[in-house]
Amino acid sequence: MFLRLILMRHAKSSWKKLVSDHDRDLNKRGYLSAATMGNWLRKNDFIPDESLISTSKRTKETFKELKIKSKKVQFLSNLYHPNLQEMLDALKSAQGKTVLIISHNTACAEFAEKLANVPPNHERFYDFPTCATWVADFNIDSWRDVQFGTAKTVAFVIPREVICADELKYPNP
Repeated sequence: MFLRLILMRHAKSSWKKLVSDHDRDLNKRGYLSAATMGNWLRKNDFIPDESLISTSKRTKETFKELKIKSKKVQFLSNLYHPNLQEMLDALKSAQGKTVLIISHNTACAEFAEKLANVPPNHERFYDFPTCATWVADFNIDSWRDVQFGTAKTVAFVIPREVICADELKYPNP
């Protein structure tokens, strides 16, 4: 059996309003990127059973704009600017076969790098730009058994590549 992780950084946020970091909205590009990545997820049949989302406004808006149906959705405060252990704990608590996590950098980049047995051949993987999405498979039966260095990359994309592509299918990494 295998389990699948979809790890996404929130879409581009706005700095126009004087609000706390936690309460920042997406900007116009962010809404477009999130919608684009939702289309890409659906076209590639990367649909989560369970979604674990940071409580920030921009991560919630990113999830909403994906327009994907997930059987279980949790908004977790420990995914707001988490450390690696908080990311790992959130994933280990998951029950779904395919889990989506939407969080923040630098945690997304560090978490993906630690999980991957071989990182994708992509120049943006290590800085994980806004709305970047990494899909990875694990040869385990339960998320409780997830370990660093065991994820097999299925895909890694950034919105700009998907928007510019003629077709939304992603080639093998």
